[in-house]
Amino acid sequence: MLKKFSAEIFLIWQSHDTIVIGKHQCAMGEINYPFVRKNNITVARRISGGGTVFHDSGNVNFSFIKNVNSPSEISFKKFTEPIVESLAKLNVTAVNSGRNDLLVEGKKISGNAEHIFKNRVLHHGTLLFHSDLKNLGQAIKVIPGKYETKAVQSKRSTVANISEFLDPKMTLDEFVTFLFEVQLKKPENNIYELNDNDIQNINSLVEEKFKTYEWNFGYSPKYTFRNEKEIEGKKLKVELKVEKGIISEAAISGNYFSDSEVNTIDKKMNGRKHNFDDINEVLKDEKEELIYAFF
Repeated sequence: MLKKFSAEIFLIWQSHDTIVIGKHQCAMGEINYPFVRKNNITVARRISGGGTVFHDSGNVNFSFIKNVNSPSEISFKKFTEPIVESLAKLNVTAVNSGRNDLLVEGKKISGNAEHIFKNRVLHHGTLLFHSDLKNLGQAIKVIPGKYETKAVQSKRSTVANISEFLDPKMTLDEFVTFLFEVQLKKPENNIYELNDNDIQNINSLVEEKFKTYEWNFGYSPKYTFRNEKEIEGKKLKVELKVEKGIISEAAISGNYFSDSEVNTIDKKMNGRKHNFDDINEVLKDEKEELIYAFF
């Protein structure tokens, strides 16, 4: 819609459990990989910058795509203002944090990001309505120091659900309908139905780019991963150098493996993807605890 359409567009959309990272972030450095894998949480990279956000069925996403004449017309506040005004109609006072977030009573309810293509701007944001905040916290809980990278790193915030501040209460469907109707009340707006050609183009983009390991993990700036762990009374030290999601150098030490095993593992790691399946293939049916020591 950003690149193939010329009209100005407002979208409301949702995802199943998904961590969405900014374009220039290190995917592995932003997620709790064991938790994400065990809970079948998708990791997706977006085309806009900024930090990591979490989508689930209790979160609503909005997007504005607008035409501009010059960069001076682009501001986060311009695009978040319609959302702030909509929330005000529900007696919820949201303010811009100055860091691309919307806050209610000091807690983050919305993270926002933008992408510019020619004379068109895509602005999008989350709206935590009744998300599972515990799940959210676990999914993006990372241990500092494991990943060394020059990638853009997220700044964690205290979050809250919009539903906490609503009186009277409303369902998520009612909230979505409300946001949509606020926009439809503007005389210049109308509903556009995606046609078969649109859907085919969307699916092609998904398969060729947005679903691929190369985009979601391989686009990460290069990084060094380090970890030390004691397993069954034995010490294991891991250092991996990773570029474009592929291990370029591995250095295993400690007394968990013998010297001959270490040499074999180090060589076999090179050229592998830094993910569970590839590490498991090298280590040959070892315990999950060992495999997750590499993340």
